[in-house]
Amino acid sequence: MNDTGMTLVETRYRQRRAQIETYFDRTAVDAWARLTSTAPVGGIRATVRAGRDRMRATLLDWLPADLAGSRVLDAGCGTGALAVEAARRGAEVVAIDLSPTLVQLARERTPRDLGRGSIAFVSGDMLAPELGEFDHVVGMDSLIHYDGKDVVRVLGSLAQRTRHSILFTFAPGTPLLRTMIAVGRLFPRSNRAPFIEPVAQRELLHMMAQAPALAGWAPGRDERISSGFYKSHALELVRR
Repeated sequence: MNDTGMTLVETRYRQRRAQIETYFDRTAVDAWARLTSTAPVGGIRATVRAGRDRMRATLLDWLPADLAGSRVLDAGCGTGALAVEAARRGAEVVAIDLSPTLVQLARERTPRDLGRGSIAFVSGDMLAPELGEFDHVVGMDSLIHYDGKDVVRVLGSLAQRTRHSILFTFAPGTPLLRTMIAVGRLFPRSNRAPFIEPVAQRELLHMMAQAPALAGWAPGRDERISSGFYKSHALELVRR
């Protein structure tokens, strides 16, 4: 890719990142706080909560049971539920999110006793090099608002600083999900979330196989979770 192409890719990523930050830090923070709590929610949000709970359990199951001595990046930590469980396994967790408001909420919800582990909450970009290196990276639903090319670029950047595994989710490019998104776009609302960007699994795997930054990595386990309005696909990347 030439210098101009790289600039365009980076510009697109930054623009999308700014949209996501604005939405989660200002527009939807109250709804997001309620969704990720134990407070009662309506039928649609209940399906989303159940789906997210299943996805979080899946990703945690793919991490080692004993994370003592490991550094884990929770990329897009939201209100911190996954970070807490990783810390309880002994990990040194860096939990980062674009939304300072959600990060503060995560701090407030974190129990004082994390056992052998710890959590450092940070507001900012998950690709920031100053975050250092990690043994494992988890990105639960933090890439679903980016198109396939940007997803691969993000994974390639994270791979340069990760020793063992990258666990992430993407929006599966199924006809049903594409139809749901298309219908949703017919009804503009000022508080709508940034559009999810579906990508076909085969297409994503092909792009990953062609990416030089991911040359030393191979896909491992994968699982698709569908719970009402929640539809997300988990994929494991491991070093060869």
